[in-house]
Amino acid sequence: MGITLRPHHLLCTQGYSGKGYSDTFVENMNAVVAQLRGSKPVKINLTFSTDDLCGSCPHMRGVDFCETNERVKRFDRKVVEYFHLEEKEYIYQELVEKIHKEVTPEMLADICEGCSWYSVSACREKIISRNYSQ
Repeated sequence: MGITLRPHHLLCTQGYSGKGYSDTFVENMNAVVAQLRGSKPVKINLTFSTDDLCGSCPHMRGVDFCETNERVKRFDRKVVEYFHLEEKEYIYQELVEKIHKEVTPEMLADICEGCSWYSVSACREKIISRNYSQ
């Protein structure tokens, strides 16, 4: 069946280090990230709306509506523009490889501007270095 992800969560799942908004969110994120970082290719459905991670976030207020909706939509729009993505099915590992070939620290700073996790996590280092064990 695959996992449904919104565009900016392609970056969040790479930078994730076990922290989150709530215990429920962390539990769900751990499960999704473990599957995505596994050795088998994973089909994902890229959506420009709420996804499998949003469902356990305490900031979600409804379908395609978050407490920080304007900021979240900007994160998504930037990812779509930089990496030329469409709302369709992808193989997560192939998409991450594409991102790694194209991403720069400046792009990440632009995409993630305003993200509360960007400055307190190792997102930038993990995504640029591809070192997810930090």
